[in-house]
Amino acid sequence: MATQTTQNPEPGTPDSGAPQPPGGAVVEKRPWWALIALLLGVSLIVLEGSIVNVLIPTIVSDLQIGRTDVLWITSIYSLIFAALLITFGVLSDRIGRRRMFMLGTAIFIAFNLMAGAASSAEMLIIARAGEAVGGAMMLPTSMAIINVNFRGPMRAAAFGLWGAVFGGMAAFGPLLGGWLTDIASWRWAFYINIPLGLLSLVMVRIFITESKGTEVKKLNWSGVVLSSLGLALVVFGLIEGQQLGWWTAITTWDVGPVSITPGGLSPVPVAIALGALLLIAFVVSQSVRAKAGKTVLMDLSLFRIRRYGFGNVVATLVSLGEFGVLFAMPLWLQSVHGFSALETGALLAVLGGGVVLAGGAARHVSAMIGSTRLVRVGMVLEIIGIAGVAILLSADNSPWWLSIPFIIYGVGVGFDTAQLTNVILEDVPPARSGGASSVTSTLRQVGSTLGSAVLGTVLFVSLGLGLANDLATNQPQLSEDQRTQIVDQIVDSSGEAIIPLEQQPGTQEIVAEAKQSYTNAVRIMAGVAGLAVLIGLIASFGLPPDQPVQSSRSGGRAGARRGTPSPRE
Repeated sequence: MATQTTQNPEPGTPDSGAPQPPGGAVVEKRPWWALIALLLGVSLIVLEGSIVNVLIPTIVSDLQIGRTDVLWITSIYSLIFAALLITFGVLSDRIGRRRMFMLGTAIFIAFNLMAGAASSAEMLIIARAGEAVGGAMMLPTSMAIINVNFRGPMRAAAFGLWGAVFGGMAAFGPLLGGWLTDIASWRWAFYINIPLGLLSLVMVRIFITESKGTEVKKLNWSGVVLSSLGLALVVFGLIEGQQLGWWTAITTWDVGPVSITPGGLSPVPVAIALGALLLIAFVVSQSVRAKAGKTVLMDLSLFRIRRYGFGNVVATLVSLGEFGVLFAMPLWLQSVHGFSALETGALLAVLGGGVVLAGGAARHVSAMIGSTRLVRVGMVLEIIGIAGVAILLSADNSPWWLSIPFIIYGVGVGFDTAQLTNVILEDVPPARSGGASSVTSTLRQVGSTLGSAVLGTVLFVSLGLGLANDLATNQPQLSEDQRTQIVDQIVDSSGEAIIPLEQQPGTQEIVAEAKQSYTNAVRIMAGVAGLAVLIGLIASFGLPPDQPVQSSRSGGRAGARRGTPSPRE
């Protein structure tokens, strides 16, 4: 996979006499316009991953969908995204990074149109999967283009802006989604991406020069199948566990000739075990192929670079817990406190404000304390913010008090997201940027996907068990069948059933139990999310220490800090 990167000049692009950074890539004459074009596309990818959270209650009501559909709608995007990132990252080195980015943008636009027109849960899930295919073409390509074309202080600034956009759009997505839902329809949360995607497409064509590797090798299709299918099976098991049964089947499940009835072995443990085996086989096969000199999908030798190896472990763990708050809060705010989509988005935008402020300041703070230390500071602030959310969650008090820990949490996300990618890729040779950045993107999306599935499962299992226990203890007048019916309605609707239940006479005590159980479930989920970030913080101490370097002619200041160089091969 290690290839030399070459540049293919086109009209209006730099010629071969332009200054050349390591790896042989031509430096853009208008790099900041090129960066804006990339960031516009990246913002749409991230927006699509977060905007749906605030739309879910409205979509549930409009399309009459259940809890499993909710989990698939929120998870399928990250699942497909993660499964294809490595494949498209490697392909971008072969067919051209700009070409891959533009193709992905076109696919992304087309499936956003389909999502906006969706008339069923199945149609929306398919559209979200298609959006993920386009996004998987765009994200690692954007990182590779930045890694190849930006060096020195400009590189830190570019990745800082990339991280700020990544974190900021994830936090501001709910506000935009809530506003569009309030003034028009949830469908416009998808339609708005079409003109913005077209603008990004045009700007990328104008301002970005094509680059790709010179060495063309066959794609490792066995690796594609093993990694994609393995991840898909694991996430399927985590999403469907409560619906189908974690060990023993609790419902009838038919797929082709296979029919499982209640009482038999659930397909969930089989799917998770088989998926785990396929992922292990993928890693082993990549190692064997590399030793034999064959093409690999994941270049495991990159993990010998200490900063890259430990950095990816940190990124995966942090991604698993980082946006757990964004998954649960819209559902909880609208079900327990009756917030509108716009009010929900406004509260979550407080978090986004912290992300943007921290992302903008990250480069300057990093120059003072070092990128690695800044990432750790960000994770500490995230943990404090998550703990604050868990403490202040209340079914009775105003949820606007949550804005305080939201700001702290947002600042933490802004700090570590802005610099973590820069830290990970700092010692990776530019010629290997496509594969390296795609693996990093994949691992972050794997963390995000597993986080959505695991945290969603924790939320709904905790809600079901807690509410069943509370009703049995505090509402003895209800029969077992009545309690089961109430629990199933609330869990299957992701809490939306609380709203119509509250409007029925004589249900005040039951509604109070439901709201408190939901609050307790979100608190438990927040604890799991915080634990994942804490483990990531511990893992970050395996990163090399930051050391000062001299200022450069390109504008770096004396005393700026960076990581200790590591072996590149």
